[in-house]
This record gives sequence, C-alpha cells and structure tokens, in this order.
Amino acid sequence: MTQANSTPPSALLLIATGCQHCPSVLQSLSELIKEGKLASLEVVNIVSAPERAQALNVRSVPWVKIGEFELVGMKSKSELQQWIDKSSQSADASSDKALDMVDYFEELLSNGELDKVQQLVESKPQTMQGLFDIMQNDQSSLSARLGVAAVIESLAGSHLLIQQVDTLGNYCKDKNPRVRNDACYYLGLSHHNSARRYIEPLLKDDNAEVRETAEDALAELQG
Repeated sequence: MTQANSTPPSALLLIATGCQHCPSVLQSLSELIKEGKLASLEVVNIVSAPERAQALNVRSVPWVKIGEFELVGMKSKSELQQWIDKSSQSADASSDKALDMVDYFEELLSNGELDKVQQLVESKPQTMQGLFDIMQNDQSSLSARLGVAAVIESLAGSHLLIQQVDTLGNYCKDKNPRVRNDACYYLGLSHHNSARRYIEPLLKDDNAEVRETAEDALAELQG
C-alpha cells in the first residue's frame, strides 16, 4: 500500500481523435485526480501535437506514463491504480523496486517492447534481476520469457551480461531443469571464460536438454 506521507505521482496521457479506448482511460485518470491519487495529469492529443509522440517514440495510444512507468493500450481504473501504487512504492523504498520491475517488464515484454526493456537494463543494470525473476517463475507468460531471451541475446558479450555471470551461475543449481537450461544458455552468451565453472557441471545434468545446452554454451565460449 502507498504510505500516507507519499507524494502522489504525476501522469501524462497521450490520446488521438477517434481512438476507441482513449476516452475510458482519460475518464479513469480524471477520477483518480479527483480522488487525490495523482498529483497532476497532462493530456496531449497527438493529432494536434504529433511532435510529442515523436519525442517520446509513441506509436500507439492510449499511452500513459505514471511516474517512471510507461503503459500502452486499454487500462482499467483498477489497473491504473495498481501502477500508481507501484510508482509510489518505488519512490518510497528501493526494496520494492525489484518486484515493480518484474511486473513492468512483464507488461513491456508481453507488448513486444523489447527495445524499451533493453534500454532500461542498460541504463539501470540493477534491474536485470527482474529479467531473471521472470526466467525463474513458471507463472510468467511464455511471451514474457521469450522476450527475456531476446533481450539477453541482444546483450551477448556485453559487460552488462558478464557482470551477471555469478548470478546466472546460481540459477544453474535450480531444481527446475527449464531454469537451469535457460541460465546455462545465457551464460554461453556472456562469451566470458568465468562462466565455464558454472556450465561444465551441467554436462552431467540429469536432464538431456540441459546437457545439450551446456555443450552448446561451452562451444559458444570457445567460439
């Protein structure tokens, strides 16, 4: 729950004339303003001000930014309230940050916004943990887990991924073979020799797919 002394976040809403869902999102945000859940609300019609959409790289509306969270598409009032709460929690306590990023990454990845996720982890490396939490969670959607794979593949050989070798190494001991398999694959993508000590034990894993992935990962390191 949002703490009583929290400052409500501000919101920016981009709409377009003729948009089917924009009026509903606008009404919900207006009600949240009246209820004191939002500090302010700016509404921009991108038909009249296309430069705002271009500056924010917005390709679809309704588009709303609540605090640091950017959301696309139809959102109910209760969903908007949830993101308001998450924004307030992130501002109040860094310990809440990881959970918030898991939810946010799920939202972005499910909508195919891989570039935005990559930009976030590159600018805030600590948020990488959110990707690993999605990887480990069997309740995460398949589209989100595939999105995680695509983002990490785009970071192959990067210093950012090399920094995560030890973290991924711990996932190689997970009881779930799917998690071990994914972690092993990502370690191969690090292209760093320090990953070898985590990959080699998986050559004797009980799961055949994990063993095969370990072989491929070692070949990736050698390559």
